[in-house]
Amino acid sequence: QVQLVESGGGLVQAGGSLRLSCAASGRTFSRDDMGWFRQRPGNEREFVAAITSSGRTRNYADSVKGRFTISRDNARNTVYLQMGSLKPEDSAVYYCTALASWPRTPTGYWGQGTQVAVSS
Repeated sequence: QVQLVESGGGLVQAGGSLRLSCAASGRTFSRDDMGWFRQRPGNEREFVAAITSSGRTRNYADSVKGRFTISRDNARNTVYLQMGSLKPEDSAVYYCTALASWPRTPTGYWGQGTQVAVSS
């Protein structure tokens, strides 16, 4: 049973920062490429960032490039998303997942997500 637990969301002012965490279990985490996705109200879930199993390669959506950083700690089975220079349009529920193919195809296993709200 795959389990993904996201945390770290909250309310922040535009220009602020947040760090999201995702704890994974039920798979061999260190072998999985991982990704963050988000879903804004009325929109489909969209890709945000991805990181390879080794952590050496990253990929970002153009909308977050230069502002967000994805990282991982394989010893803790955890992937992170450091978000900076936040904008109101970053407001969404954020999800992590293992990737079925690099860099943007999710496996379909989702956690409950963590809500990020950015006020202007």
